[in-house]
Amino acid sequence: MLPKQLYELVDAYAPFSISRAFMAMGHRDNSGLLVDCGEEIHGILFSLDLSSAAVDEAKKHNCNCIVTHHPAIFFPISNLGEGDSVLACARAGISVLSAHLNLDAAKEGIDEELMHALGGKEALATMEEVEGGGYGRVYDVEPRSLSSFVWAAKRRLGAERVLTYGDGKVERVASFCGAGFDGNAVAFAKKHGADMLVSSDGAHHRILEAIEQGLNVVLFTHYSAENYGFTRFAEKIGTQAGVPFTVFTDERFL
Repeated sequence: MLPKQLYELVDAYAPFSISRAFMAMGHRDNSGLLVDCGEEIHGILFSLDLSSAAVDEAKKHNCNCIVTHHPAIFFPISNLGEGDSVLACARAGISVLSAHLNLDAAKEGIDEELMHALGGKEALATMEEVEGGGYGRVYDVEPRSLSSFVWAAKRRLGAERVLTYGDGKVERVASFCGAGFDGNAVAFAKKHGADMLVSSDGAHHRILEAIEQGLNVVLFTHYSAENYGFTRFAEKIGTQAGVPFTVFTDERFL
């Protein structure tokens, strides 16, 4: 399998057209085959981020391709130097493919898998929809106390760190993987009768806004909120690719 064939395999699961659709709406992304060394792939490492630790793991497991969620190149690059993971990959002959907004929003993608991890089965509403996918979901869960909900969610996500605001029973949840906690998310959660908002990277004024509107708020690390769904994607794509693969979880960020 060549890197471009792996791109096609990922595209069939989480179409890159979804990323382009979100970019047309004003979102930033850079998904795709970002480093193509052109060599036959004999091993794939899946990692949420292209970090020096991920590159080391790829070399350790004899992987000459890394698939990330967060784009390996996100902003324009003006130079490359020692310690840069993109340069390290190019030097080592390691191709890099990134699937970001397309994987967030795809069917069975990261945002949908977060819903399942939190106990939701079907979305009652989706905040942002594009052809082939959507982002931000509200759904019903088994009624339970806030502490019980958080305990179960931490266990399912493998999360070590969590911030919790509020109290009372949880019955309807609005969740947004990654850095989706903004004013639109709060308004969407309130509009659809959620009593809980789950996301990451919460600014204080947004937390205050949500609490003032009667919402409980649970914030996981960006990493743990997304690594759950990314791992499931990795297992499916790695199996379909037909080459040895490994999934790297950086426990520093859980």
